[in-house]
Amino acid sequence: MGRAISIVLSDEERATLTAWARSRTAPARQMTRAKIVLAAAEGRQNQAIADALGLARGTVVTWRSRFAQQRLAGIEHERPGRGRKPSKRQRWAKTIVKTTLETTPPNATHWSQRTLAEHLGLDKSLIERVWRAHRLQPHRVKTFKLSRDPRFIEKLVDVVGLYLNPPDHALVLCCDEKSQIQALDRTQPGLPLKKGRCGTMTHDYVRHGTTTLFSALELLEGRVIGLCQKRHRHQEWLNFLKKIDTETPAHLDLHLIADNYATHKHAKVQAWLARHPRFHMHFIPTSSSWLNLVERFFREIITKRIRRGVFVSVEALEKAITDYLKGHNAHPKPFVWTAQLKDILPKIARAHEKLDSIKYH
Repeated sequence: MGRAISIVLSDEERATLTAWARSRTAPARQMTRAKIVLAAAEGRQNQAIADALGLARGTVVTWRSRFAQQRLAGIEHERPGRGRKPSKRQRWAKTIVKTTLETTPPNATHWSQRTLAEHLGLDKSLIERVWRAHRLQPHRVKTFKLSRDPRFIEKLVDVVGLYLNPPDHALVLCCDEKSQIQALDRTQPGLPLKKGRCGTMTHDYVRHGTTTLFSALELLEGRVIGLCQKRHRHQEWLNFLKKIDTETPAHLDLHLIADNYATHKHAKVQAWLARHPRFHMHFIPTSSSWLNLVERFFREIITKRIRRGVFVSVEALEKAITDYLKGHNAHPKPFVWTAQLKDILPKIARAHEKLDSIKYH
């Protein structure tokens, strides 16, 4: 049987092996090899080590010899070629990826694991492993909106300039309307939130009508001027401009940021603005609602007050909105714009370049 190879450890090797043997994160095989070498360094025989660790004697001999020849590197790294070869996955991976990316199934827009497995005559679990390895998720899709406004850069520079360097003796107001806010009454009462269970709400509802919320978010302090109206025509927009005029200091210029909705540019609106020279309109590029900070306020009020609210009438809905505005304005908090033009423009350029490179069939 031969004599066991003598193992003598340096202080550094002993510390490393001890750390491996006691680790909670190292692979189990590495922990076992470290324990074999540590036991061998104590002068114990191969059979005794095998009995203590519940291993075959040949396993102890192998790793004792490997350490004597290659030291720590010999037991830390696997030799190439160990383990069962994933031959079937290797053979099919290219076909699975190519089919997923370049084809679609009949009567569907994308493959599922099951439909692709049936199409290729493979096991569903093989499709799952290949998709995971190549980070493919055909069931998911992200939406985007890229402005094609020919004056995009000009409008972007104008609006971001107002955000980052607002003019003196003036107010910057981000304006828009949130239309078709529904007064929804639930058909059944929901269950309240309790420990271990979220609140519930039935998806059935009774619709009692809608309202439109016109809002102007003041940039520096975060206060909001709001007005609920039944419709969102140029007449209602004029009513809102008059409300802004009466609720802001008369000696200050007003810079209004708005989108390109036709009512904002109606002839009668233009005539009214001409008679009120302290109003200065700044229009964001088309398809760029992310540039208007009032959209951030709309998300707040929808999420916190409206989406899970129960309203038996439009009047109840409008009262809830008015109360929310009062509470918000009692302790306003501005939404701070931090993105610089030098960061925005390269991203937009890359998006256009990528989109223009796609060949449509």
